[in-house]
Amino acid sequence: MKIFKLIPILFCFVSFSQNTSGEPSRTKDSIALKKIYDYYLTKSKCYSNLEYLATKIGGRLSGSPQAAQAVIWAKKAMYEAGADTVILQPCMVPHWVRGKKEKCNLSSAKLKINKPLNCVALGNCVGTGTTGVNAQVIEVKSFEELEDLGSVNIKGKIVFYNVFFDQTHVRTGSAYGETVKYRGRGASYAAKFGAVGSIVRSMTSVADDEPHTGNMNYDTTLSKIKIPTLAISYKAADLLSESLKKDNKLQVYIETHCQTLPDEPSFNVVGQITGSEKPNEFIIAGGHLDSWDNGQGAHDDGTGIVQSIEVLTVYKLLGIKPKHSIRAVAFMNEENGLMGGEAYAKFAKEKNEKHISALETDAGGYTPRGFGVDTSYGLYNLVAKWKTLFAPYYVERIEKGGGGADLIALKKLGVPCIGFEPDTQRYFDIHHTAADTFDKVNKRELELGSAAIGALLYLLDKYQ
Repeated sequence: MKIFKLIPILFCFVSFSQNTSGEPSRTKDSIALKKIYDYYLTKSKCYSNLEYLATKIGGRLSGSPQAAQAVIWAKKAMYEAGADTVILQPCMVPHWVRGKKEKCNLSSAKLKINKPLNCVALGNCVGTGTTGVNAQVIEVKSFEELEDLGSVNIKGKIVFYNVFFDQTHVRTGSAYGETVKYRGRGASYAAKFGAVGSIVRSMTSVADDEPHTGNMNYDTTLSKIKIPTLAISYKAADLLSESLKKDNKLQVYIETHCQTLPDEPSFNVVGQITGSEKPNEFIIAGGHLDSWDNGQGAHDDGTGIVQSIEVLTVYKLLGIKPKHSIRAVAFMNEENGLMGGEAYAKFAKEKNEKHISALETDAGGYTPRGFGVDTSYGLYNLVAKWKTLFAPYYVERIEKGGGGADLIALKKLGVPCIGFEPDTQRYFDIHHTAADTFDKVNKRELELGSAAIGALLYLLDKYQ
């Protein structure tokens, strides 16, 4: 008899212990997450917000008039979403202009070829003007191969980095991480040995004719000479490589009209709902407001922006009063400088703000798969307890290690970071291309990802 009386007491003690340790109250939290998901799947403004950002404003490269328009739009959208206040954090950003359409042309008298190659100049590239650059091409597959060839073989030529995505990687981001160094520093490595230009195979695994832009930086420790550099499409790279095997004396002509103008003033846009118990402790979700100029910046990173903004709406419409202050952050200048991320961290440090977690969504608006979570301050151990809550929504991966490019500076301040991880099998098909447009975003996938982020922030606020 006494044993049976002890059981409910023991059960209550265990439940209380689990709740205070961050273990969710299964029933209550399941109900709360269902309400959050129901909201996103029936009432969310993510898709309509994205349509405006992508189609009415379009490509938003830092320093451009479109980027300035996006700041005005984001401030308005955050207030409409329910922000108590919206902060414009100033930052100076690079102002690189692509100029007139770039050219790349393959010619070979031996092969009777005179053919344009689909191309796009890389961010920060210098311009050649109408004179262009015409030279023989030498193909390499690594920096080590470049070093072995040396100046005697490279001087006066155009270096072609023919480096493929490793298709054995299930995570396409891993393949991207291995190849992007050739886009980033390839021009300066080539210039070190006297090259007059450089070309990279587009950073993608899909065999189409769409060239992919992206940022590059001239490394003056390698060479003080800045040479033009561009990416050619997958099919164009195949054609160039096959043609070189038949005629290693063929010529390629490059023409660019890029300019780097003086830095421009811009802003991060930060929408905030002030916490009811710990207003000076912050949980943020953010993406980058800028995008490349050749597309609409829909998946990269319009989806991340609207997902972050929608977090504010959920709190307001569902009547949830967060304990901590919740922020949606639209970072400026992720694509070609990271000035927004640095400005945000500087602002936080100067204001002595305590950030207890920060999430970035910058991998497209595809079906959600999970989160990568920092192990610092026990954040991973906390979030891992919520796997069963997310399981009904097929958000099944909670893995160690998280963050994003705009969170690098915050991470250095000791803030534990989280990266939202959607399915990325199709992401690098359109990443940094003219094909990154609104019509490529599936409404339901976008909303499911938004719901996962909103649900995670709800739990972070409740249990941190």
